[in-house]
Amino acid sequence: MTQAPKNQPEGTAARRLVETLVMNGVDRVFCVPGESYLAVLDALADVPDRIQVITCRHEAGAANMAEAYGKLTGKPGVCMVTRGPGATHASIGVHTAHQDSTPMILFVGQIALTDRGRGAFQEVDYREVFGGLAKWATEIESPERTVEIVERAFATALQGRMGPVVVALPEDLLHAPGGAAPIRPVTPAKAGLDPAFADQVREALSKAERPLVVLGGSGWTEQAATAFGDWAERLGLPVALSFRRKDLISNDRTNYAGDLGLGCNPKLTARVKAADLILAVGARLGENPTQGYTLLDRAKTAETLIHIHPGAEELGRVWTPRLSAAADNSLAALALSSLDPGRTWHDQAQAAHADYQAFTTPVQVTGAVNMSQCMAHLAEVLPADAVITNGAGNFAAWLHRFYRHRARHTQLAPTSGAMGYGYPAAVAAKAVHPEREVICIAGDGDFMMTGQEIATAAQHGLGVVVVVVDNGTYGTIRMHQETHYPGAPRVIATDLKNPDFVMYAQAFGAFAVRCETTEAFPAALAAAREAARGGRPALVHLITSAEDIAPGRTISGLRQA
Repeated sequence: MTQAPKNQPEGTAARRLVETLVMNGVDRVFCVPGESYLAVLDALADVPDRIQVITCRHEAGAANMAEAYGKLTGKPGVCMVTRGPGATHASIGVHTAHQDSTPMILFVGQIALTDRGRGAFQEVDYREVFGGLAKWATEIESPERTVEIVERAFATALQGRMGPVVVALPEDLLHAPGGAAPIRPVTPAKAGLDPAFADQVREALSKAERPLVVLGGSGWTEQAATAFGDWAERLGLPVALSFRRKDLISNDRTNYAGDLGLGCNPKLTARVKAADLILAVGARLGENPTQGYTLLDRAKTAETLIHIHPGAEELGRVWTPRLSAAADNSLAALALSSLDPGRTWHDQAQAAHADYQAFTTPVQVTGAVNMSQCMAHLAEVLPADAVITNGAGNFAAWLHRFYRHRARHTQLAPTSGAMGYGYPAAVAAKAVHPEREVICIAGDGDFMMTGQEIATAAQHGLGVVVVVVDNGTYGTIRMHQETHYPGAPRVIATDLKNPDFVMYAQAFGAFAVRCETTEAFPAALAAAREAARGGRPALVHLITSAEDIAPGRTISGLRQA
């Protein structure tokens, strides 16, 4: 493998790459170091006041952190990993960024260009491997084109439907002259909403008796989300949020109808089916929001659906729309927020919000810990700007149903359904916003996939709180197993033998406390929050019963069904 020369000269491709990152406002890089891109790390050592390098313990953790950074800031999250195993470990973050429409750039150290095609150590064709996962996967083959390629990566990640880009960095080229320096930051192109189209929306709304707004997607500005939320509330338009987009508008708004996700409120699904006009802005209307593509009907959407999305390829992809427009979510929302349809629907908004409030009232459980009450307590005691993160598993159903988001950029959750996302996302959130509280809700199986990133939080003094919901099983799979293959003798591969999570956390220098009852949760959470305020990671080990497999569902009930 190529050895990096000591005391790299100015103007190498590695230094041009870092200069381009600085020019484009990158302030953090999440990485696991590798010899294949030592030249880039050496260049980063010269700009510690501009870019913080956060060293992670696994490439999946680093990639998830970069994805969460992109989701939280609207800027591409940058991850750097080495070739082969490093890149494939990081692929989970790329997949999540693709599914979640999150801007992200993964830089992968690569074998020397001169060794390509020889089956060299850890050789991978990244265009081939990531071609279906990323918006664009490429390799720098001419060092003088480094700035051009990296700038294109930023533009691609940010324009249209946002998403991930993968750039491979042959290690021999990183030491070569990198061509001209960057001149200015990338300004992504954004399409506005045609005034004539906006007028068609106004006309359609003026004739609608049962309208419903569905919001989703990425790239929303605070101004646009607030303006649109105010407009919809003023008109009494019921607003539903897409899967894991619960922070787009405050859940306390009087017209908030709930979220279209897993375990959706039956009254909300009924409202969607009854709507004579659906105004969808930013939402792709994919599998989970449409309840497995059953909630909508193509013949009906041809008469009722107005679909606005930044990616033209998403329009008409599944559902035939009445009207469609390719436009930036925020620009479209700002344009719509000035429309006057000449009528209001406050009675429907009031009914929709009442249905939401009833659905989020805590439910009864069989075990000593009632997760619905614990999540409601979180909503009561945390400040509105607290960031809540989670990965995947049935534990998240309790969080999404019973926690109210009241401010923007307070939910970090993977629409991809990726386990292990929550804790790295929390670390990234705390790095970006050290002044805000960050709480991760994780299942036991979910947490163990990336729990080693407690070391990252401890190393960088990031006071993240994680509540590990421990029911000793892969809950989602167990629920489906009990539903489709019932009977205790048929349970296989879903039971978990867990560590003592208190001792596990303490081994990293974190604060940790065990909690076994609903009544003990407030004190346990308060102690963890206090430790986190001092920059110390904290963990609450919350013991729950597998019998309470999901809100309103038990394993016994599934077996009797």
